[in-house]
Amino acid sequence: MSSIRFFTNAEVAAVLDYAGLIDALRSGLAHPGTAPNRQAYALPEGQASLLNMPVWQKGQGIGVKLVTVFPENSQRDLPSVAAVFALFDDVTGQPLALMEASELTARRTACTSALAADYLARRDALSLTIVGTGTLAAHMVRAHTAVRDYSRIEIWGRDYSKAKALAERLQGEGYPVSASDNLAQSVGHADVVTCVTTSREPLVLGEWLNPGCHLDLVGAFLPSMRETDSAAVARARIVVDTREGALEEAGDLLFALGDGVIQESDLNTELRHVLQGDGVRSDDQEITLFKSVGYAVEDLLAAQYVLHNM
Repeated sequence: MSSIRFFTNAEVAAVLDYAGLIDALRSGLAHPGTAPNRQAYALPEGQASLLNMPVWQKGQGIGVKLVTVFPENSQRDLPSVAAVFALFDDVTGQPLALMEASELTARRTACTSALAADYLARRDALSLTIVGTGTLAAHMVRAHTAVRDYSRIEIWGRDYSKAKALAERLQGEGYPVSASDNLAQSVGHADVVTCVTTSREPLVLGEWLNPGCHLDLVGAFLPSMRETDSAAVARARIVVDTREGALEEAGDLLFALGDGVIQESDLNTELRHVLQGDGVRSDDQEITLFKSVGYAVEDLLAAQYVLHNM
């Protein structure tokens, strides 16, 4: 039996570079994998959740990720998401690695969104708006700038002081970032809008979206959560990470379905189809929407990337 390697979040972060991971996802997500719908359990602590995400893909291995989501951790100066990922060989079933997965989760999520934007955002996109100031916000800036050369990036959060502090930190990394205190204005002049919140009420309204905008919805992972109103969803052509997962968990889309502004047939385009050449942006006026609820194959590909590049 081979020895199991353990990777800390710091080791994962050192290896899992954004451009390299985007390329790994570009290749790996174009091929079929098996990722049963994750099991989500409500925990007694506030609005906390426990998630169980199994996955396997031929040649990439078998994995399972265990995740806790504690939205109130922002008040404790702690990340809202904590996770571990176990990787097994898909030929022998032997365990290969166990890694802290907070960095893995954040980076694969941001890189998947950036990958989708590389196909769905306009080639001349210059302005990016990030909605939310949590752990994912900085990763979104770093990942999205790997696929587009943005000249203006704005970050909006309910707490302006947090948005300002995050913007200043990213400025120090060389990104053209500023904090926004007006969400409608920031969305109104953005070419790409990325939402990374745990909101249960609409934040981005459809009437704010300009023609040609790409809307990236990441934060809502339960049917009761949403970051947009139904009007925003109705205006866009929709791409999902997985149709099955979207119909199970994507609150933004489920609310829009319930309101009758879209049909289930509007959710037939998955990211893998786009990577295979179908469903890319049709023209510069089209509003596109990518809804990510989390596809465990992304974790598997990221874990393999760490294992083979350490």
